[in-house]
Amino acid sequence: MPQAYLILLLAVIAETIGTTALQASQQFTRFWPSVLVVVGYGFAFYLMALTLKVMPVGIVYAIWSGLGIALIALIGFVVFGQRLDWPAVLGLAMILGGILVIHLFSQTAGH
Repeated sequence: MPQAYLILLLAVIAETIGTTALQASQQFTRFWPSVLVVVGYGFAFYLMALTLKVMPVGIVYAIWSGLGIALIALIGFVVFGQRLDWPAVLGLAMILGGILVIHLFSQTAGH
């Protein structure tokens, strides 16, 4: 995996941690989850900025948002017991399919 993709994957993971902590912070009323929100998002944006040096913003953001959506949906299910109906699962599958199309076939992605 090229280094830019690895950095972007780490950015998505940091953003996902920040978003999960956002839920756990209970509207910023719990101190440590609130700190994790700020640190997670700060690190995520820093890493995303690094990928923007070598990849187009549209591609970076498509991958960032698509993977983030899928990971948060999975964490919502596993950690918080939030259920998705079949249309939501289908929509998530379509998002992931779009990311695969970009990664496998687009010359814009900067492989």
